[in-house]
Amino acid sequence: FQVKSENKKTIWNTEEVPEGSEFDDAWDPREKPEYEILFKQHVGTEDVFFGMTGKDPSTACCEDIVIKIKLPETKYSDITLDIQDKVLDLRTPKKKLLLHLPYPVNSKEGRARFLSEEETLEVTLRVSRKFDFINFS
Repeated sequence: FQVKSENKKTIWNTEEVPEGSEFDDAWDPREKPEYEILFKQHVGTEDVFFGMTGKDPSTACCEDIVIKIKLPETKYSDITLDIQDKVLDLRTPKKKLLLHLPYPVNSKEGRARFLSEEETLEVTLRVSRKFDFINFS
């Protein structure tokens, strides 16, 4: 198996490097915060009572990913958050999280809020899916 490259001096093709690998840093001493990934669906009465749209409780039918990240002793102004299509990169002075997302997301339509009482950052991201018989909106 040989990959042709435009430049003979390159070791690998850019297609071979996974998205987000530029953020990996094994020597960074900051600890990884606790986090939880939840999936969210938008359902109506036609889904709950009648089952007309064919949605089920699986992640294949979810429209949003909600990521809750515990950040004790952190101020909102100390948080740096970068979201790409498949990667979430969070950095604070004491914590660092590089999370490869389970589904591609629309990085332009996300929202984040910091719940200071709970010391938690809640990030909601819209899943980018191809249209099919379940996900048609």
